[in-house]
Amino acid sequence: MRGKTFKVVQWVVVVGIVLGLVVSLAACAPEESGAADVVGQGYVSGDGSVQTYDVGEREGPVTVTGTDFEGNSVDTADWAGDVVVVNTWYASCAPCRAEAPDLVELAGSMDGVQFLGINTEDDAGAAQAFQRTFDVPYPSIEDRSGAVIAGLSGVVPLQAVPSTVLLDPEGYVAARVIGQAERSTLEALIDEVLAEAA
Repeated sequence: MRGKTFKVVQWVVVVGIVLGLVVSLAACAPEESGAADVVGQGYVSGDGSVQTYDVGEREGPVTVTGTDFEGNSVDTADWAGDVVVVNTWYASCAPCRAEAPDLVELAGSMDGVQFLGINTEDDAGAAQAFQRTFDVPYPSIEDRSGAVIAGLSGVVPLQAVPSTVLLDPEGYVAARVIGQAERSTLEALIDEVLAEAA
């Protein structure tokens, strides 16, 4: 009888732990943020919601530093005076793969704009394979430790991967897209920040 009671107690404890984890994971992606758990996919996806910030309300300035997958140092301070588009991604993230061609095309066609990826999951092999597949012309910082994202999150909430942040020429956060960024939306946001600088 004691053995059966012990097994029932174990079962109740396991169910309690699982329920606690489910509740805490759901809390990581608040509904008002535009982010939602994607069951069985291993990532939190956003709905493409856009937040823009008026010049007087912008947080920052933000400087992103790190090492890219080729071993080079990257520092957005070197791009002062340009608009900077920062995009979080990892290779097996479906919306990251879907938006990659648009990011690559925009990066190759816009003057006065720098693009930077922040990879939150991959080792160099997986990240470089993704970069080759999509012919990515801009650097991506390795951030499996989460330190770079944590620094950005202190200024602009990033609840999903992918997320895209636009920094104005002074390094202040001008806009944020949670989830897959549509090309037309991103292009319009960049054009708006470029027009301010002009």
